[in-house]
Amino acid sequence: MAQPTNLFLKQARLVFLLVVAALAGGVSGVIFAYSPDRPAVTTLDDYAPSTITRVYATGGEEIGQFATERRVIIGHDEIPEVLRQALISSEDANFFNHFGFDLRRLGITAVQNVLKWRRRGASTLTMQLARHVSLDGADPLGIEKFWSRKINEAILTIQIEKRYTKREILTLYCNQMYLGSGAYGVEAAARLYFGKSAIDLTLPEAALIAGIFQTPSRQSPLVNPDLAVERRNYVLTQMAENGFIGRDEAEAAISSALVLTKRTPGRQQVATYFVEEVRQHLEAEYGARALYEDGLEVHTTLNATMQVAANVAVERQLRILDKRHGYRAPTENVLAEGDTLDEYRHPSWRYATAVDDIVPALVTGTENGAIQARVGEYTTSIPRAGFSWTRRRTADELVSPGDLIEVKVNALDDAAKELITELEQEPQVEAALIALDNRTGRTLAMVGGYSFDRSKFNRATQAQRQLGSLFKGIVFTAAIDQGYTPSSIIMDEEVCFDPGPEQEPYCPSNYKNEFLGPVTLRHAFERSINVPAVQLMHEMGPEAVVAYAPKFGITSDVPPFLSVALGAAEATLEEITSAFSVFPNRGVRMSPFQITRITDRTGELLEENQPEGQDAIPADTAYVMLNVMRGVVDRGTGQGARQLRWPLGGKTGTVDDFTDGWFVGFDPDITVGVWVGFDVKRSLGNSQDGASVALPIWREFMRAYIEDRPTPDGFVPPDNIIFQTVDRTTGDIAEPWATNAIQEAFVSGTQPGSRFER
Repeated sequence: MAQPTNLFLKQARLVFLLVVAALAGGVSGVIFAYSPDRPAVTTLDDYAPSTITRVYATGGEEIGQFATERRVIIGHDEIPEVLRQALISSEDANFFNHFGFDLRRLGITAVQNVLKWRRRGASTLTMQLARHVSLDGADPLGIEKFWSRKINEAILTIQIEKRYTKREILTLYCNQMYLGSGAYGVEAAARLYFGKSAIDLTLPEAALIAGIFQTPSRQSPLVNPDLAVERRNYVLTQMAENGFIGRDEAEAAISSALVLTKRTPGRQQVATYFVEEVRQHLEAEYGARALYEDGLEVHTTLNATMQVAANVAVERQLRILDKRHGYRAPTENVLAEGDTLDEYRHPSWRYATAVDDIVPALVTGTENGAIQARVGEYTTSIPRAGFSWTRRRTADELVSPGDLIEVKVNALDDAAKELITELEQEPQVEAALIALDNRTGRTLAMVGGYSFDRSKFNRATQAQRQLGSLFKGIVFTAAIDQGYTPSSIIMDEEVCFDPGPEQEPYCPSNYKNEFLGPVTLRHAFERSINVPAVQLMHEMGPEAVVAYAPKFGITSDVPPFLSVALGAAEATLEEITSAFSVFPNRGVRMSPFQITRITDRTGELLEENQPEGQDAIPADTAYVMLNVMRGVVDRGTGQGARQLRWPLGGKTGTVDDFTDGWFVGFDPDITVGVWVGFDVKRSLGNSQDGASVALPIWREFMRAYIEDRPTPDGFVPPDNIIFQTVDRTTGDIAEPWATNAIQEAFVSGTQPGSRFER
């Protein structure tokens, strides 16, 4: 029996030597045939693969990314030794000893492929790198002939080995390769799967990432955690066999559980509408390729803390407003779609659930008048108190088993897997909020709608909506600028105006058709009375008034009609908020902007923006109007903001039939605008004016903004402002202790009793 065995071994060795010789000869031959057509491998000296463009808030928080390949380039020393060892053990144990090809491994693999009729590769790290880094624009669709492509890869492998050290090759490889779930390179993979940098990876974590290299699309732990762990354990075994770790250390790592970083949907993108504005600018200025592949670094004006407050205020108050419109039955039932109550899994249930989250829940029953539901592995029972806002007495009137509903998590018991929740529903109404720095024009926060996923249309910058009573701010500014004072008297009475030949008379009306007779400009503005605003515009001339709109940054064409005084003009929320920032900024309008600085991947400055201001109105006019707007908060339609006990001014705005609600207000440092309405115009409900729908959002945002801030000194008047005690309802000089007495601000020479008094 020994002779046949020896004969077989001799034949096997002969076959192996022949294969190795053929491979070596083949490689040598094709080098001379193909090398002249190869571009210089020195292209890799300037290795610049597609990297992530990152967008940062003012505090350095990352608020957005743009990339075709999510990659973070790191150096050799930032790749931990344990990861390098894991990678070499699993992919190329002879990496430091071969010249690009492991001939012994190639030969053994070739013989096994022939004997077992299979097609398995034996690529080294260098061969894999050559395959994935295109140096000659090789057809990405794979139309080149298979063997021609393989020969090209072999030549590139040899060239790479000749030019670069093993250390450099390994670093290039670790940065280049795809590692599943959208991550390219080991640093991006470490952040994605474990929420840390590669240098901080533990042994089991490093082994898992090394194991992904083989088949990243299948072995991502987010796609197939069992397969990822199986491959991780193989890598750990190989590390022990190669002497990098001990057997006991390998066994301990193999027995460890897979623990991935918690991933919560949308939590990283706190400023989706703002980031989209930035994206549009980058693509317009630098092109899509630079945006998605060149790894730009974009520094913005956004304040991340204020943005979170804006998000919370808009969502919470929209839900409160939506509930006033009543309950809407669920639109999706999983039983009707062929699923079962036990087997159904909502995609969002993969993420961690926390108190105050609003999550989808599956109704499983309606026992004892309560809604029984499931949220992933948790169960919940919603009693009548949890859905009392619906004005229904029992759960049967609201839902059926299989319905998908929204619930808010009020408490969580992880041990019992139980939640305490209340019924919610997604709002139909939309809202927008923008906050601007008065002195610079920096955009500090921006919300363009209830949900970016639902609609990417930015209602803060793109929606032209009727301004309603907000335009009175411009009308009354024109009046102050032309010599009127807050104490000037204007008639609030039933009146009609002749608009011209063959046109119906224009007869403005007040809310509830009530008229007060002679009123001061201040009182008319604080109470947002319609007729005095039209009277003022008529007296000054519509053309003179609308000429102020461009000074305030309103770009739409404002027609010189009397009805414009009541808000027929249109503007975006950004425009009208910027316009109102003129008052606390001494008459100067700062152009809103979002980007402060852009650099490329090498740190070269591509763009830098500085504040740009334009004189809109005189500083004294601005201060007089500011003082009037403080009265809106103290006594007028904006009294809902008075509870903040902060130096504030502002103006409500309401459009006919309550289709749009506005509030724009300011403190000495920022101006914040809020709009609420439906995309397709329809009423928000009877009496749902700006004070009812927009001011609550504004107030909640401002409450978060002023928290822990020292109270500012207030608004500083220009030198030519004179204060005098007057009766705010009549404009007459009054004693400080008299009823309705206030300290009124006048431009010097226009105060009561002066010869310039109007």
